[in-house]
Amino acid sequence: MKTELKRSITRFGTGLLFAGALVMLAACSGNDRAHKPAELAPITNKFDLAPTWSVNVGSSEPFNFHPLVAGDAVYTSSKNGNLYKIDLQTGVTVWKVSVPEDLSVGPGSDGQTTVVVSTKGTVYAYDQAGAPIWNLNLGSEVLTEPVVASGVVVIRTLDSRFIGLDALTGARRWNYQRQQSTLSLRVGYGMLPINNEVIVTGFTGGRFGMLAIANGGLIWETPVSFPKGFSEIERLNDVTARPSIDGEALCAVSYQGRIGCGLARTGALMWFKDFSSYTGTAQSTEMVFAANEKSQVSAFATKDGSLIWESTKLMYRNVGEPLAIGRAVFMGDSEGFVHAISQSNGEILARIRHDSSPISAAPIAAGGLILIQSQGGKLAAYSPK
Repeated sequence: MKTELKRSITRFGTGLLFAGALVMLAACSGNDRAHKPAELAPITNKFDLAPTWSVNVGSSEPFNFHPLVAGDAVYTSSKNGNLYKIDLQTGVTVWKVSVPEDLSVGPGSDGQTTVVVSTKGTVYAYDQAGAPIWNLNLGSEVLTEPVVASGVVVIRTLDSRFIGLDALTGARRWNYQRQQSTLSLRVGYGMLPINNEVIVTGFTGGRFGMLAIANGGLIWETPVSFPKGFSEIERLNDVTARPSIDGEALCAVSYQGRIGCGLARTGALMWFKDFSSYTGTAQSTEMVFAANEKSQVSAFATKDGSLIWESTKLMYRNVGEPLAIGRAVFMGDSEGFVHAISQSNGEILARIRHDSSPISAAPIAAGGLILIQSQGGKLAAYSPK
């Protein structure tokens, strides 16, 4: 489950995976098992999220899969190897493919080439009709969803390698290797593609940066925060969540570190504040929203970081990645509820029960719909009314 993924820690160099007591220590500041989730007060929805269509695509547990939209279709997958292309407006399955192995991440796609990665580190690629076109074993575990853009498939491995593959043939076009921290979270590190030209992503050690999709070159790198504390557990300081962007403002947050916003062209931070999150940020024109590891939700002014509001209504509900759209911030929780929070004051505007399993991935706004997928495998489209 997501709570176990976010607590996983890997020590590189020795090849040992920390578990048990160390895993619990890593999440001591945000251990949802030690706290009772906040009870949900009854509300009257200010607007409705009317269900349009729903399909069960299969469980992703214990992983956290993200669906994606490319063109007029939704691409998604399940842990047991089922890969789907679904019509965005109707929910009708366009095609379904059975990948030969279990999967560790959701798909990447540009609508022409769709790729998934197995638990054994093999990349499988399919064309727009769902026919297999190539596969390649990378010899390393992958927990980050691939990006497909400008004819390149970008894969990020757990040992901090970025690999650019030709989307049509699978041939290697470039490699970029990061120096790995001694101790880091064993999770996916979200990649944010911008204009099919660059990727912005977080790194271990509290840093994030921008890479060129065409050649893997590092364009800039900026620290969000710096490790602090005496033990290696205390000094865990990774930017694991996918950064967010609105206009020229780019925002990121680190685990046991800071939240900050800067300029997308250079990465230079305009401000930063102490904050800890593994679920990332969402932005409107003037504000950035994030939930800390206790599920306290905060809104900051994008221009200077001043606190606009904070809400404890969802404390310890283990909320997932946020989506800011319209006047609301949408986020799911570990019990399958989806909450619409007012961007202006943090009040709960609406709530629905999607299903009973955790919702870790950010909702997606596309084609006038809000798409939500739970770890249990329910993918549904809702129409705000």
